[in-house]
Amino acid sequence: QQQLVESGGGLVQPGGSLRLSCKLSGFFVDHYAIGWFRQAPGKEREGVGCISSGGSTDYEEYVKGRFTISKDNAKNTAYLQMNSLKPEDTGVYYCAAAELCWEVPMNSALGDFWGQGTRVTVFS
Repeated sequence: QQQLVESGGGLVQPGGSLRLSCKLSGFFVDHYAIGWFRQAPGKEREGVGCISSGGSTDYEEYVKGRFTISKDNAKNTAYLQMNSLKPEDTGVYYCAAAELCWEVPMNSALGDFWGQGTRVTVFS
């Protein structure tokens, strides 16, 4: 059974950092693209960025230069490093898997497998 489990969310002040993890089971991070999405309260889910099976990355404009996606094939885990966090980055963050990376702007209706999400709150 294919599963993705996010972890690493929490409370952080503006300007702070968090690293989210997306652990895969039942399939392999070096065979799939992993996308990160987020959903703020009362808003639709939106894309953050994606890492391809080969390791190339792409990001939505609003996180470029602040967020970095990486992966560790040996740990079968993808990561989202978030720096210089802003209150508008608050939301539930999800990882998803697909054969190919989402094109920017990322369509949250696509994706083969999804995690359950981890909550990030940036408070001042």
